[in-house]
Amino acid sequence: MDFTSFLRQTLNVLADVFTVLIFLRVIFSWIRSEAYGLNRFLHQTTEPLLSPLRRLLPSLGMLDLSPLVALLLIDLLRTLINSTL
Repeated sequence: MDFTSFLRQTLNVLADVFTVLIFLRVIFSWIRSEAYGLNRFLHQTTEPLLSPLRRLLPSLGMLDLSPLVALLLIDLLRTLINSTL
């Protein structure tokens, strides 16, 4: 395995992990969960990505579009990285 394929694979795994974490955060926000530790972990790991997006997006009341935009950006970055490497 050369360095380029290792880098591509590592970035794809990181993108997959962030995608799953964002999905879990959204799902746990819809349900009342007793898993406080998991909710806290999801919030701490995804908030550095979602918070800047939330500030840039217009407010739609209770609807938070930052997870959707983050997922789209992750997919876009993954596509760009895979096409350049």
